[in-house]
Amino acid sequence: MAERTDRRAERQLGTEGERPKSPFGGVPVSEIAIFAGLVALVVWLIRGGTATLVVGLVVCTLGVLEVTGREHFSGYRSHTTLLASIPAVAIGIGVITLLGHANRAPLMVVIAGPIYALLFWQLRKRFMAARQARVARLPTPSARP
Repeated sequence: MAERTDRRAERQLGTEGERPKSPFGGVPVSEIAIFAGLVALVVWLIRGGTATLVVGLVVCTLGVLEVTGREHFSGYRSHTTLLASIPAVAIGIGVITLLGHANRAPLMVVIAGPIYALLFWQLRKRFMAARQARVARLPTPSARP
């Protein structure tokens, strides 16, 4: 039993405990948003249109961010890479769009790289603290007959 507890305490990846509850109760808002975003992307593939693409990407991203953020910040599962890359790429795309730079790949790395690294470091620290708190939490007492 002690060996199992030691291995569990050292584990960093994977799930720990029960999945955190949605702030929307039983309504699957995030899943609906992800599905709606994917539908918009399929419509964009068939009909085209920049607005359809942007709306589909934004709605799908918001749904994914809610689920991954909830799991990450509660210490249930680490989504550090995804949570750090979304704002870094969004800021990089925004700056490149404003500048209208012809050679975009090196500029994207220069802009998004440091933002990603800083976010990754902070998000990883936050996850480890939440994971330790989750592991250290005592199990809820079961109902006694």
